[in-house]
Amino acid sequence: MSGAKRKSYIPYSYKMMIPYLLLVLVTDALIGTISYRMLVESRTEIARTNIQAAMQQTRTNMHYQMEEIKRISDTLFGSVPFQRALQKRGDELQAYLTMLDEIVPKLQEPLQLFGNPLRIELYTTNPDLYEIEGDDPSTKIERSDYYVLSADRLRGSAWAEQAGAGDGSRWMQVESDAEHRQLSHLTRLLSYSDYQTAIGYIRITARLDDLLGRFDAFPVEKGMTLRLLDQPSGRTLYEKGDAHEADAPGHLTLSEAVPGSGYVIQAVVSQRYLQEDARRLGLVIVGVCSVSFAVMALIGFMVARLSGRKMRKIVTLVQSFQDGSLEKRIRFSGKDEFVQIADAFNTMAEHVKELISSVFAQGQKRKQAELEALQAQINPHFLYNTLSTISSLANMGETRQVTEMVKGLSRFYRLSLNEGRVLIPLGQELEQVQTYLDIQRVKYADAFTVHLDAEPDIGELRVMKLILQPFVENVFKHAWYGESIAIRITARRLGADLELKVIDNGVGMNAEALERLRSGTAGSAAAPAAAGLAGEPSEFAPAAAVRASGSAGAGGSYGIRNVDERIRLRYGERYGIEVGSVFGGGTTVRILLPAEGEWEDGIVREEKEEGR
Repeated sequence: MSGAKRKSYIPYSYKMMIPYLLLVLVTDALIGTISYRMLVESRTEIARTNIQAAMQQTRTNMHYQMEEIKRISDTLFGSVPFQRALQKRGDELQAYLTMLDEIVPKLQEPLQLFGNPLRIELYTTNPDLYEIEGDDPSTKIERSDYYVLSADRLRGSAWAEQAGAGDGSRWMQVESDAEHRQLSHLTRLLSYSDYQTAIGYIRITARLDDLLGRFDAFPVEKGMTLRLLDQPSGRTLYEKGDAHEADAPGHLTLSEAVPGSGYVIQAVVSQRYLQEDARRLGLVIVGVCSVSFAVMALIGFMVARLSGRKMRKIVTLVQSFQDGSLEKRIRFSGKDEFVQIADAFNTMAEHVKELISSVFAQGQKRKQAELEALQAQINPHFLYNTLSTISSLANMGETRQVTEMVKGLSRFYRLSLNEGRVLIPLGQELEQVQTYLDIQRVKYADAFTVHLDAEPDIGELRVMKLILQPFVENVFKHAWYGESIAIRITARRLGADLELKVIDNGVGMNAEALERLRSGTAGSAAAPAAAGLAGEPSEFAPAAAVRASGSAGAGGSYGIRNVDERIRLRYGERYGIEVGSVFGGGTTVRILLPAEGEWEDGIVREEKEEGR
């Protein structure tokens, strides 16, 4: 049983780890996905809020500065002394003093008060006033400056006509303003006497970068674009950032209108900016989920190992129980299901052990009773035959022969009793056969010959008593024909076994009888190992077949069956009797036994067995 190949298996606790880990993995993936989306949405909303606040601040700043510039223009427009100075005529000295005292201070004062660089250009229709030129007006504003120029320079200028339309005040990009990202406020100056006669034009130009303020809240390098749109015309007056990325799909557009100007500040936020932290957030979430999965897997593995350790102990004990080790028990502490299983297993093991002990004891008793019954059957059988012979000799008046047979019979039974032991030395069994032959010599005189061939070192091996005599008796009862017969008895060791043979040259069995023996060989022992020896029949049949067929006659079959059953009861199905025969050529009976220990050791072992 212990040599049986066991199937490999995966512990149940580890099998349960698979759905557990899948559940943890799906849960982590779901939580990670939801967290990632929530964080991205939160990041987008925060970006929207921040950009919207920055745009509102930019709108307020631009509106404030535009109002300041407009206030400068209105101040000049509403100043009566300034208008008088613009219209005053006279000689060159008077014109010079007028400009120095009345015009230039009015132009310089707002430049000093305004925080950002401005360019103020005054175009006058008074030909007596001197022209004051500063930096090239077509260049980008680098510093605050003022100009006094003749209105004749505006002849053919579109913006002068546009400035004169309406209320005479408006914001426009004229000349090189669009190129340099500048915006101009244009005002037509009217005479205070009739408010119809144009006495000049004022153009105040500022940089759009200054009007829009700082761009720290608009990181154009990260994919954001800031624009200033002229809402009536839809024209873009100012753009800072990557226009191609701003026009890409998926962008976020935020707008803020500048009050009273018709301009709209627009911020276009690309997906790159909105998701600039998405990758980092994704990596963080993946890392957190991985750590969470690893921790949960470690916890699951520790729990599985803890429970699997108990399960492996149970499996090991069950396998030991399967191999026949009934002494081991399971000991668990606690009050869980494993303790209940251990208690149930221990109780079952005790019951099985008690049952096996009971069945074994009953089997031993039954086996001993059967052996004793079979042994008891041999003695009366032989005794009946011998007493029948003595009776015949007495009727014939053969007193001497009767006396010798009674002495031989007495010696035979003394050897048979053997103080009640079942096992005797092989030498004593051979002596008992010799005693039987001596009894038969009284009856048959010298009509038969006996040859004994036994190896010298096997005389002390233990054998069951009365296993040779029944076959020698069968020679006289069933095999003898003619005036004489020869009997040969051999004993030799075959490895761990002992082989005994009883060979005669009697009548043997015909083919039909041998075939009947062969037809009953199912489940019996194999052909004898002694086949091929000189003078021995070449075909054998086990004694089980003899029992089934009864071909050897009533008496012979009975003796063979008795010895065979005794051998198999004691030693198992591997051992027993085999019979081979050739019609007219004799019969061979082969007895196979285990080569048990020396007789001195056997006495001790048998006494121990009897004392149990």
